[in-house]
Parts: sequence; C-alpha cells; structure tokens
Amino acid sequence: MPSNEEIERQYKEAIELVDLRENRTGEYILNLLIDQAFTIFSNKLGFGGIKAENEFSFQFEFGSILKALGQLYEFRVEDQFHLEFESGFLFEEDYSRNKSNKGRIDLFINYLFNSKLTKVAIEIKFFKKENNREPNNRYDAYKDILKLEAYKRQGVEMCYFILITDHDHYVTKQKYSDNTKDFDLGHGKTYKANTVLSYRTNNPNYPDMVLEGDYSFNWQKMAGDYFGLILRV
Repeated sequence: MPSNEEIERQYKEAIELVDLRENRTGEYILNLLIDQAFTIFSNKLGFGGIKAENEFSFQFEFGSILKALGQLYEFRVEDQFHLEFESGFLFEEDYSRNKSNKGRIDLFINYLFNSKLTKVAIEIKFFKKENNREPNNRYDAYKDILKLEAYKRQGVEMCYFILITDHDHYVTKQKYSDNTKDFDLGHGKTYKANTVLSYRTNNPNYPDMVLEGDYSFNWQKMAGDYFGLILRV
C-alpha cells in the first residue's frame, strides 16, 4: 500500500497535469515533445542510427530531432516553434560567483501556441567513460541545475537538465569519497531544497552551492550501453 507521502505526490502530479492541459497547453505540448525527442534520440544513439562522439554532437543531434518534431506542432499559421543552439543569456544576478553575467543556453526554445509564448532552456551533459573527469563531472552537472534555476527566476517557464552516459559510475555507485559525496546523481538518490553542497577541496573554482528545488534522480536504461537522465527543473 502506498504511503501518505506517495499518495500526496500522485495527487499533486494529477492536479498539475490537469492545470497544464487546461491552462498551459503550450507547456503540456512541450513536455510531450521533449519526452518524445529524448526517446527517439536515445534509441537512435543506442542502436547506432546516430553517432554522438562528444557533447557538441549530442546537442546538435538532439536539437535537430526537437526542431523537426516542433514544426509538426505548429497547428495554426501563427503558431511558431523556434530553436536556437548556444543561445546567449544575460543574468541579472551572480548565481554562482561568476565574474561575468553572460551565459549560453545549450538549447533554447520559443514556442508560440494559441497566441501564448512559452520559453524552454535545456542544458545537456554527455559523460563518456573514456573521457573520465571524475569527480568534476558531477560538480558540473549540479552547476547546470543551479544555472537552470537562475533561468527560471528570469522568466524561462520550462527548464530541463539532460545527461547521457555510458559509465554506470554515475548511476549505480553506492558511495563516493567524503570530499565529493554531496554531488551524487545516482539512481534513486534525492536532493532536498536548500541543502548546502560542498566540494571539499582547496580549489576556489568549486565553491559551495545551494539549490532551490527538491530533485529525484531517476535514470533510464537506454539501448546499447547508455544510461539517460532527464530532469525537469
């Protein structure tokens, strides 16, 4: 029997879905579209239909699928689906002790549907086993989530973090070193809002960070030797 917390979570999700369908139809469509694009991309990657050798090629291939699908959801003449690669963004805040307030969004979507504009920011990571950058990769993944939260505060309605890897180190490892254990992306792991994340080194380029949202990391086993994580921020 599900716990009271699980019942409450399911109820909230149902209410959110009804609200999306009735009042935020553009967001509802984009949710479906991004899930569909991710499924197509992951299958083509896993079965060899596309070759994504690095993060840039991942962005291009996934973005191309998104663009092709998005045009199918332009139901009216005035509906518009526009996607940009590496779109410039000007931050109104110093969200991570950056020296510059300029940033770039991996994939940025403007979707005009039924006269209502919805903006989407997608940050992408592709961790290949052969290019191991541990534990810096895990820190960088959390930093992308921190950046996506900053986008939301500046009016980007929908933000996604997507990570694909062929290294189960990120998915199934039960315990990391004490110095880096805060930055855990493992399957079934969670992050509680406002918890301080510390990368316990003397490197000033890796300051502590705090996220605003609660997050659950639920990975998908993809075709081939890949694992995929898609996280709504």
